[in-house]
Amino acid sequence: MHLQNSEPPFNRLLASLPRVDAERLDTSTTTVLLSQFTVLNQPGDEIEHIYFPHSGMISLLVVMRDGEAVETATVGREGAVGMMAGLGLHITQTRTVVQVPLVASRIAAAQFRKAVQASVTLRDLIVRYNEVLLGQVQFVAACNALHPIQSRLARWILQTRDRIDDDQVPLTQELLSQMLGVRRGSISEIASKLQTAGLITYHRGAIEILDRAGLEKVACECYEAIKERAQKILS
Repeated sequence: MHLQNSEPPFNRLLASLPRVDAERLDTSTTTVLLSQFTVLNQPGDEIEHIYFPHSGMISLLVVMRDGEAVETATVGREGAVGMMAGLGLHITQTRTVVQVPLVASRIAAAQFRKAVQASVTLRDLIVRYNEVLLGQVQFVAACNALHPIQSRLARWILQTRDRIDDDQVPLTQELLSQMLGVRRGSISEIASKLQTAGLITYHRGAIEILDRAGLEKVACECYEAIKERAQKILS
């Protein structure tokens, strides 16, 4: 589903642009509503559209030959998906999936490239945001190898909450299992421990955060490190 562009942009990248660049994009942008589990791109696809989320969340997943997938980064209203296509034809290496129902500004890659060619500011923003995504991928890789599941789960819940601005986080065991690369039984066990500690409540298909400060203490250092890196690069 798509709507004509009628709402002010809540995406932070769009909101940071000078008026002239915002107007360049605005004429070619539509607002789209996308449901959970919508696949935007598969590995090997040429990027056809760039998405700037206003709300909701997108996951980037690496897919193995046997079909197994694991998340390497997430994108919310602080970022965008497909921006590298602004510098030329770009083939994605990941599966891009809507994990939390999404409202986003969407622009065709060809139109985005035209705007980028006319703007040093847009080219600079693409490079800087790509550094943010690369940093997130690096931290997640280290986190998956070094940190316990409980800390990783707390980090993921907090990251999702930051992107949707709601303590009610729509996350199923199956989804969390895939995102973190662990068994569903492990997710159930850890979620139960967090619930017993009074940090969350966990119902079928949803997590509610009860004690954010307590959850931050459980989360690994990667949660703050990813946020701080993004703020430093994009400031």
